[in-house]
Amino acid sequence: MWKFGCLLVTLFFSGLLHAQHSNGIDHFIVKENLIKNGKLAIIATDADENPTDSISGTYQFIINGFNQELKFHEGVAITPNAIEASAFVFIKHRNQRGSQGRLYYVLKNDTGLNPIAINWYYLILIPAVILLVAYLFKRLMVLAIVILIGLFIYNYSKGLDLENIFETITHGIKGLI
Repeated sequence: MWKFGCLLVTLFFSGLLHAQHSNGIDHFIVKENLIKNGKLAIIATDADENPTDSISGTYQFIINGFNQELKFHEGVAITPNAIEASAFVFIKHRNQRGSQGRLYYVLKNDTGLNPIAINWYYLILIPAVILLVAYLFKRLMVLAIVILIGLFIYNYSKGLDLENIFETITHGIKGLI
């Protein structure tokens, strides 16, 4: 009888732990807000990027280095600040299971916002290809350096700094493991 009681208590608490595990935000995507007011909507998803509508409450996010408390209602939260021009946006959420971060280029045009997810391997691949071409063709070394400096200046002017690049690469490598 004593073993049966211990078994029931163990199953009960493991069920509580599982329920608590499924109540956090492990993955998210970014879309334009439905009312097209220049704000971004952060949507909680599962690992396959299917929206999870069971998430409600206030969660801490870091958007381009600034702490933001986002209020989720049925899996969707709206960022407090509007996007004025096309820019890079790095969004990170940290919880007990680790941190998740994604880099987006938010393209603003007449029809609204278009967030484009930037994968971490592009941040390594593009400069590596430019340097490889410069190494293979020695005469293009100066041109490649100018292109890389121009790429860095453009990215920096749109809100992408080295910290966001390294964090995106780190989160991408962690995702592989």
